[in-house]
Amino acid sequence: MSETKQTDKMPKDWLEGENLSVPIDEGMPDINPEKICFIILKSRELAMEDTDIEADASNETDDGFSSILTHDGQAPTEAELLGFIDAMDEDEQNAVVAMMWIGRGDYESADWQLAVAEARARRSGSVSKYLLGTPLLSDYLETALAEFGESCEDFDKDRL
Repeated sequence: MSETKQTDKMPKDWLEGENLSVPIDEGMPDINPEKICFIILKSRELAMEDTDIEADASNETDDGFSSILTHDGQAPTEAELLGFIDAMDEDEQNAVVAMMWIGRGDYESADWQLAVAEARARRSGSVSKYLLGTPLLSDYLETALAEFGESCEDFDKDRL
């Protein structure tokens, strides 16, 4: 393999290594779209958090349940989402990162293998914290799903 300088995208010949377990086929990535939809749904719940409201000891019915929009009120949702992502295997976590990058426009859906390989190569630290620290995560994942011809419409109907 020829030596190439590091760019934002890994060179195509880098994918030819024998140690990679990147899917060979084109089309929808090897991750259940419902897992992506769950992350979208929960990250939208977190995005609704109002950090200007301080949690207090008031009665929720008296304050219109606004206390559930504070950081303290969102702790269970955040913990659930972090736990969900952390429970995924490494390949699934790499796939979610690649999906986010595709939705953000860093890669095209045709570059799926390249995006997954890059996610694997760059992996360091907590994937769940990286994803939750990404502004517009739910929008990026939804855009990526659409690029693969998938949506969360049926997923949302079952849960709302």
